[in-house]
Amino acid sequence: MNDAVADARPWRLAVIGAGPAGLALALQAARKLPTAEVTLFDARPADKDVSGDPRTLALALGSVQLLRQLGAWPEAAARPITEVLVSQAPPTLDLAGRPAEVRLRAVDEAVPMLGAVLNYGALVAALQRAWQAAELAAPQRLHSRFGQPVADVRNLGAGVEVDAGIAEHFDLAVVAEGGVFADQARKAIVHDYGQTAWVGTATLDGATPGLAVERFTRQGPLALLPLPPAADGRAQAALVWCVTTDDDPVAALDDAQRIAVLNTLLPAAAGTVVALSPLKHFALGLNAERTLTDGAVVRIGNAAQTLHPVAGQGLNLGLRDAAALVQALRHARPAQLPALLRRLEWQRGPDRWSMIATTDFLARSFTWRWPGLAAARGLGLAALQALPPLKSALARQMMFGRR
Repeated sequence: MNDAVADARPWRLAVIGAGPAGLALALQAARKLPTAEVTLFDARPADKDVSGDPRTLALALGSVQLLRQLGAWPEAAARPITEVLVSQAPPTLDLAGRPAEVRLRAVDEAVPMLGAVLNYGALVAALQRAWQAAELAAPQRLHSRFGQPVADVRNLGAGVEVDAGIAEHFDLAVVAEGGVFADQARKAIVHDYGQTAWVGTATLDGATPGLAVERFTRQGPLALLPLPPAADGRAQAALVWCVTTDDDPVAALDDAQRIAVLNTLLPAAAGTVVALSPLKHFALGLNAERTLTDGAVVRIGNAAQTLHPVAGQGLNLGLRDAAALVQALRHARPAQLPALLRRLEWQRGPDRWSMIATTDFLARSFTWRWPGLAAARGLGLAALQALPPLKSALARQMMFGRR
């Protein structure tokens, strides 16, 4: 095959991992690379029902817009976030009578929502249905390898070999298999925050519709994310309660005690917690690769970086990585892959590293016991609320990433 013919041939892509990031990337490649051959690998069987997975995802407006474009946004299962309240629990300091809080509102940014909250299972099920419909419409170039775990991904001189029982050659492999911090192989940048996240669902009385709450406490951040109401119409929210692992104040409490403590920590706008689902817990840490790319292998989502949930931006970052990669592939051929991946690293660097640095700084700050640190954090929140242009810039970055 001469160089001109080789340069003109379509892409052969392997996507490893059929979670939200992998499925979203495969769908984008199917639509925006109309001649590309795309193969999706996942260890779970295609007929396994994932819709009931209760894990909660917080998606920024940019992610919601992307998923709508892909025809994979489960509108009925999602709850819009129209306001975010970030505040600090007492004791704290105000600024000239201004409380230690920041309010980000969709109406102030002229958008219908800042983001939305939904269960992991609802999103994956919607994405998988969209992918399977695309595969049915173009079986000659879109393929699924469900129930086939990938044993090895090996860079070749040109392209990559993916071994899922049978070795196959591709121009590019995208690894999107994530998992939680405690279950992952350690990457180049690792830090165990010594924190535990307790997660579940809270039932509320007097909650503000569409309000997401982030409360800074002495132990760590505490978040409530709005969910669709319960069958009886009562408000519900996803709870993420981060505490110090070595001195865990949650583990020994029963439900009534946990509810009582939560109601002392949360601001009045959050409403009153009246019931809790059984809480699960997992360790928190940073686990990140220095680069997204390695030869003809690209990592996205939790395969590239696992972040502390303090900013709720892990999946949003992975979806932006996926969108940038597919956009880059639209304007290049396989022979141009090395240059393409170098440009991708430079393009995604500012968004990726600013988010890693921000979440890492916030997570570490809860382990510091410096005199006056909590007061300084409270003053910073109050000052940010008093500066609308800066507050708007923060809201835009949370919705769309660093541009």
